[in-house]
Amino acid sequence: MRVTLSLHYHTIPGQQIFISGSSKQFGAWNLGQALKMNYQENGIWNVTTEMGQTTGRVEYKYLMMDEQGNRHEEWGGNHFIDLQPEKHNVMVVDDLWQAPPAKEKPLYTNTFTRVIMKPGRNRQAVHEIQSDFVLQFKITVPRISANYKVCVLGNQDVLGNWDERQPLILNCGDDFPVWTGQVNATDLHFPVYYKYAIWDLDKQTVATWEAGADRAFFSPGKLGQKTLITRVDNSFRFPVGLWKGAGVAVPVFSLRSEKSFGVGEFNDLTGFIDWAKQVGLKMVQVLPVNETVASHNWLDSYPYKSVSVMALHPIYLNLEKLGKLNDESLMNEFTAHQQQLNSLNHVDYPEVHRLKSRYYKLIFDQDGEQLFKTNSYKKFFEANKEWLVPYAAFVYLRDKMKSPDFRKWGEFSSYNKEKIEQLCSPKSDIWEHIAVHYFIQYHLDKQLKEVSSYARENGIVLKGDIPIGISPNSVEAWTEPHLFNLNAQAGAPPDDFAVRGQNWGFPTYNWDEMAQDGYAWWIKRMQKMADYFDTYRIDHILGFFRIWEVPSDAVEALLGHFNPALPMPAQEIESYGLAFDYERFALPYIRHHLLQRLFGEQTDLVIHEYLDDLGNWKYRLKKEFNTQKKINQHFLNGIEEEELDDENRKIRDGLFELAANVLFVNTGYDQWHPRISMVKTTSFAELEDWKKERLEKLYNDYYFRRHEDFWYRKGLEKLPSIVSVGNMLVCGEDLGMIPACVPKAMSELGILSLEIQRMPKNPKVRFSHPDQAPYLSVCATGTHDMPTIRGWWEEDREKTQLFFNLELGHPDEEAPYFAEPWVCKEIIAQHLYSPAMWTIFPIQDLIAMDGLLRWDQTHLEQINYPSDVRHKWRFRMKQSIQELKQADEFNELLREYLTISGRNADY
Repeated sequence: MRVTLSLHYHTIPGQQIFISGSSKQFGAWNLGQALKMNYQENGIWNVTTEMGQTTGRVEYKYLMMDEQGNRHEEWGGNHFIDLQPEKHNVMVVDDLWQAPPAKEKPLYTNTFTRVIMKPGRNRQAVHEIQSDFVLQFKITVPRISANYKVCVLGNQDVLGNWDERQPLILNCGDDFPVWTGQVNATDLHFPVYYKYAIWDLDKQTVATWEAGADRAFFSPGKLGQKTLITRVDNSFRFPVGLWKGAGVAVPVFSLRSEKSFGVGEFNDLTGFIDWAKQVGLKMVQVLPVNETVASHNWLDSYPYKSVSVMALHPIYLNLEKLGKLNDESLMNEFTAHQQQLNSLNHVDYPEVHRLKSRYYKLIFDQDGEQLFKTNSYKKFFEANKEWLVPYAAFVYLRDKMKSPDFRKWGEFSSYNKEKIEQLCSPKSDIWEHIAVHYFIQYHLDKQLKEVSSYARENGIVLKGDIPIGISPNSVEAWTEPHLFNLNAQAGAPPDDFAVRGQNWGFPTYNWDEMAQDGYAWWIKRMQKMADYFDTYRIDHILGFFRIWEVPSDAVEALLGHFNPALPMPAQEIESYGLAFDYERFALPYIRHHLLQRLFGEQTDLVIHEYLDDLGNWKYRLKKEFNTQKKINQHFLNGIEEEELDDENRKIRDGLFELAANVLFVNTGYDQWHPRISMVKTTSFAELEDWKKERLEKLYNDYYFRRHEDFWYRKGLEKLPSIVSVGNMLVCGEDLGMIPACVPKAMSELGILSLEIQRMPKNPKVRFSHPDQAPYLSVCATGTHDMPTIRGWWEEDREKTQLFFNLELGHPDEEAPYFAEPWVCKEIIAQHLYSPAMWTIFPIQDLIAMDGLLRWDQTHLEQINYPSDVRHKWRFRMKQSIQELKQADEFNELLREYLTISGRNADY
């Protein structure tokens, strides 16, 4: 069989096109043996090859080699041809280089092809024509739901002669989103003029034509007998604008149902998915669901500090689906606990975890041995044992040693694979203490996968969350310490969330080490994510370009620096016209009048206890208090943060400020970084004006110009390999101090940005209006780190008034004191009409539109306070899911909003 491939692709002199594919003629995917194409004219490349009696599908891709030998592959999946030499002697493919517009690329992810636009009743095999001369139309259209097909109309009898009642209906079979149809070309008269359209299966009519001019296919010339010509076309030209959808964000732990146990569980997501589908939402977004148990107290409620990036959190297991205890009295006891916990208006995390852990041990003792004999368990264990065995050992040792700090585990402080395999052997004396964690993870995996399948079946996208960090006391830090900088702390520089920055306490990544095996650690993590989710949010995507690294001896993030970064030697600092004064620039600036402002009546006490007097009203911190860590350890000696009284807290925090009152921080010999927010320090304020001016120029050069190309390259070293895993839609949390290189790289990689009206990315404006959001973005009213609409409305009366007048369009009117339902409706509507691909709303903000449904405890609705590292994550919805589904008036309002705004369309 002779195959001719003709490619429409304009090149410049020196560039060469090749075909790499699955057949030996195309090099069997060996790029060194790819088939070279020949340039014709007017941007046409072609090649003819004999395929012999090869039958079946052949996949291939085009690639371009430039003069420098760099390879450029086309975007997307593979092309394919189906060879049937018994039917055709000749195949001609009129092909196109795959390069859809950036705004269409998300439609090719699993979010759409596997969920929202997943084929259903429209999935039928391609009807093959029995003719010696066949013309085949092929077009890729992912934006089409199950009640529609693609069709072709044109100036030929077989194309209906433009009659909408008689088009050629295309089919996708198992090749969605590729649509194909064949016609008998014997009687065609050329040129063929045609257009694609969307066919409504219910109404049996054209739902919409594509926009633009007619397409044309000119005579192929003399081809002989038994010829199949395939005409490949580019994107369907939708006349109705870009696709847009809406979603809702809710932590799993915040869901409420009668069947859960004092906390939202995976099983509760099914009912919430039903509600989302009922009102026309397309996405349900959750916070991280990985295991975080370290201390068995409230600190473990923080979902962004995982002790395993693979294991799921045991708190999300539904006990009823896990199985009932045979002991009726015990079941009655747990039922009583369940009723009591479900009556609370918040999640009692420690108590829920304690009781569930007890139940798991009891049900494991009862049913574990039987489960381990099943094929489903054996399959799960085999697929996950690489991470499951060390995880189970870690959890066992954590509880046995009463500490998650593996450095205190004696012989097990350094991970030894052989020793751990012996510990976890079924022959081991402690095997049941290990195996119980296999049992729990099996059921967690099973329950979450059931939810994932249910969501996909119902066309609802589950969106997960990837924390940027891990706990320093985690399975990964224990088993693969070389991948992390365990002596550093990750965080964030100051922003609207936390004016003194954030110190998350995570180790930073050793990216150079991770690169050695092609970021295998990340790839495994993302593959696990794809088991459950089709979309995910990358927490703090800036961390892939640079992370804010806080020294191990600091508590606050103000003394941090970016890593990687390009520090400044003293000589470079002096090039700005400043003599590098080590004492004035690098040591804490402490003067008597500053102490009086900070400590008032306690100034003399502070001087006596914590400072050395250098004379002339100058001071320095005593050696035993010269770092924030030392200061903190002194004040928290034997007590918890919450137990620190106000007087000592004031002194401690004042000493923190003194320690951070420097202009430069040091990361090695002659490696200096301007301290973040330098211009807000009292040290800066008391400089001469000419020094301030030069330091400000240096500061702006360093933070806003110096690193752009450097960080751009660093981001593109890592992200392409990571975000390509699983074909998921990726959304980046890109709030805060954003270098210009980040949105550029995100756009190139198809990563959606996050747009928050209250957190404009343009520092020159107070608010960013939703109608200014880019299409490839998620436009949201807030995040879990922010107050709800109602909470924010009451924080700052002056800011609220300005927002009301300028953003909501009520000039000269006085803003209501509270965010009344009508105010919330206006804000929600603004976001729905945004050009953004997605609008995602915290559930609290949606319910705020209904005066009867919303909770009167406004400020208890905020999920997290980023400035409080000991915050309790315990928000729970006021309504049960069942009550939400029965809120007819509210649901009808939301459904109407979504429909009118075009965010609940079929295609």
